Amino acid sequence: MNFAGPTTYRESLRDIEASLSAQSHNLYHMGFRETVRRSTLADANENRDWRIYAEFAQRLIIQARKLYSTESLGLDLSNTVYALDSTTIDLCMSLFPWAHFRSTKSAVKMHTLLDLRGNIPSFIHISDGKLHDIHALDLLIPEPGAIYVMDRGYVDFSRLHTLHRAGSFFVIRTKSNLDAHRVYSRPVDRSTGLVCDQSIALDGYNTSKDYPDHLRRIRFRDPETDQTLVFLSNQFDLDPATICSLYQRRWQVELFFKWIKQHLRIKQFYGTSENAVKTQIWIAVSVYVLVAIVKKQLQLEASLYTLLQILSVTLFEKIPLYQALAVTENKKEPPVQAKQLDLFTLLTGH
Repeated sequence: MNFAGPTTYRESLRDIEASLSAQSHNLYHMGFRETVRRSTLADANENRDWRIYAEFAQRLIIQARKLYSTESLGLDLSNTVYALDSTTIDLCMSLFPWAHFRSTKSAVKMHTLLDLRGNIPSFIHISDGKLHDIHALDLLIPEPGAIYVMDRGYVDFSRLHTLHRAGSFFVIRTKSNLDAHRVYSRPVDRSTGLVCDQSIALDGYNTSKDYPDHLRRIRFRDPETDQTLVFLSNQFDLDPATICSLYQRRWQVELFFKWIKQHLRIKQFYGTSENAVKTQIWIAVSVYVLVAIVKKQLQLEASLYTLLQILSVTLFEKIPLYQALAVTENKKEPPVQAKQLDLFTLLTGH
């Protein structure tokens, strides 16, 4: 019942109630024993703890990550690679006063650590809009050998050094006016867009204490936009082109946020309480991961969006899942030799 809303693109609890009533003859085999009322859905949103859905999503995530663990990154890497970012979901202050953000606006933030092998979220934290991105680093348990790719909103050298001490690697974009000096320069092929590959030491009074070890600084000029990007990393073994490619793959987390918001209606909520909002977000994450699991297990070539579209119109059909999701090419069949008028004949009389 809770999953039917985002899966079938329902806009409200009343919309869900009407849709379920229209499918009353198909509800029994889905576990429904009686008519579902809007008041029942509203009570569940208010009183059923969102942690139930969060725990369910985590179980699915564990299963999905195992299925996609051998997925290719397009790079010669055996490390687990994560992209860390957040997205802000704007809310109406009069309806969501608990979601503190600004004096005139409410919002929640969805902090996500995305495993880039399969684009499966491995960690999600939902906060109010005021929580700064760097505090998400405090919630992570660093994984030795893993590579964390982040944008410059996560530049905090004390927290980055915590990752370094744990044996983790990071690739992060930073500003070009970083207070640091060059220790060593490695040769680069400037025809690839690389400008420099250096070992540096931080010079700032506080930053040099927060991160006393050397860092790697790579400057890259994007030939398409002519924009110069500066990356910092504690990974000195990979070639600089791979470091730049890793940051480029960080955009997968942006696509994940876009997918969740657009295709699972995460911009509109069925309830206004904190419990209702977190419930709906975790259900949306569960649907995303479920579709990813089905796609992998059935070895389907169709995109997650296509599979979700098929599920939205076959959710109440009692047919095998693989049959519903079988996406085949339309083949031109020979004309049927039958004594039956076709539509063109009926309309034209010829």
